Amino acid sequence: MLTLTCNGDNVKPALVMIHGFLGNRVDWTPLLPELSKHFYCICIDLPGHGDSPELSLDTPGLYQVATAVHQSISALHIDKYHLLGYSLGGRISLHIARLYRDQVLSLHIESAHPGLNSSDREARLTNDKMWNSRLASLNLNEFLNAWYQQGVFSELSVVARQALVKKRSNNSAQALQSIYLATSLAAQEDLTQLPNQISAPCHYYVGKDDSKFLALALHWQSQSRLTVHQFERAGHNVHLAAADKFCQQLILQLIETPQ
Repeated sequence: MLTLTCNGDNVKPALVMIHGFLGNRVDWTPLLPELSKHFYCICIDLPGHGDSPELSLDTPGLYQVATAVHQSISALHIDKYHLLGYSLGGRISLHIARLYRDQVLSLHIESAHPGLNSSDREARLTNDKMWNSRLASLNLNEFLNAWYQQGVFSELSVVARQALVKKRSNNSAQALQSIYLATSLAAQEDLTQLPNQISAPCHYYVGKDDSKFLALALHWQSQSRLTVHQFERAGHNVHLAAADKFCQQLILQLIETPQ
């Protein structure tokens, strides 16, 4: 089983919260005082992250991780739940909704990719293999400093970048390697049409300063039953940069969803 923490009253609707690559369940802490007033919040550590064990994953291993998350939730005797995932956690959430559509009450994706077309996967795989090699050869601080220099994190100030490096430095490089390529976007099928294939409402949360994912979100919305929510003065990690507004918008959408 994966490690998780529960917050709030378990008679309230369940909200499962899944962090991104390099993160852990504690990332959601700033949102919990408000969210737990309305929902039973379950924050889970992905395999190889936080206090969860490494799993032996195939490549792709996205459905294996999705199953592990669902089984960990089911062990709490929860049959239906809302689902929130950030970045890698968002991609895992798409796979959970695909496998367990009858259990997912609503799907909330923050800054996550639905999947590449076949022509873009090779380039992505080359890029991810490069990062995996860096993960194996650099010390973790060197890797983290390089990781957060990527364009998707360009909105971060030097101070914010250094804070993230420090926050993520307690990860295990070996544990991260156990999940990184197995959950690569290059190995993921295109789930763009998933919102049209499930009955649960689907929402996407994106920072206006994250031009790449804002364009992706709006294009995805034009193709499927997806509602995009945009946030001022926020980049890739909306729930970190605009915690209060993110929380307010999320609660609004969750409360409107039939339980």
